[in-house]
Amino acid sequence: MTLLCRRLSDYMPVWAQLMIVALAFVGVSTVDVVAQDIRSPILTIDSDQLYNESAFGKRVAHEIEKLSGVLAKENRALAAELKTEELDLTDQRPDLSPDAFRALADTFDARVGKIRRERQKNSNEIEELREKNRIRFLNAAAPVLEEIMRETNAAVILEQRSVFVSSNAIDITQTAIERIDAQLGDGTTEPE
Repeated sequence: MTLLCRRLSDYMPVWAQLMIVALAFVGVSTVDVVAQDIRSPILTIDSDQLYNESAFGKRVAHEIEKLSGVLAKENRALAAELKTEELDLTDQRPDLSPDAFRALADTFDARVGKIRRERQKNSNEIEELREKNRIRFLNAAAPVLEEIMRETNAAVILEQRSVFVSSNAIDITQTAIERIDAQLGDGTTEPE
C-alpha cells in the first residue's frame, strides 16, 4: 500500500490523492461513480441478467427448482404406479371377457387422463408463480431504474438484446442489480 501511495504521489496532486482516500472511506462503490459519470440519453439493460443475478431472482429460481423437483419426483412415482397397473391389467386380459376388460381399461384410461390434467395444472401453477414473481420484481425495480435514469440524464433504457451495437459504458445492468439488491433484497420482506 505504501509503495502504491508513493507512486500515486509522484503522478497525482495531493487533492486528488485525498479524494481517492475520501471515497474509499465513505464507501462509494466504483459502480455508482461510473453510473453517475454516464451522460447518455440512452442506457441499456439486460433484463434477464438483471432478474437472474439479483438476490430476488436467485431466491425465486431456487424455490421454483425445489417445487419442480418435488413435482418431477411425484410424476416419476405416479408413472411407475401407472405402469404397474397397466401391466396388471394386461396380465388379466386373457382371463376377462372383452366387455369386462374394456370396462377396466376405460376406467384406467380415465384415471390416467385425470392424473395428466392434475400434473399439467401443477406444472402451470409453477410457471404462473415464476411469472408473477418476475412481474413483482420488475415492478419493484422500476423506481431504481428511474433513479438511475435521472442520475445519468437518460431519456430511455433499452433492452440490450434489441440494440444492434452499443457501448458497454451505457449498460447499467450491474449497477441496477446492486441497487435493487440493496433495496429489495431477496424479496421475502417488504423494502423499507
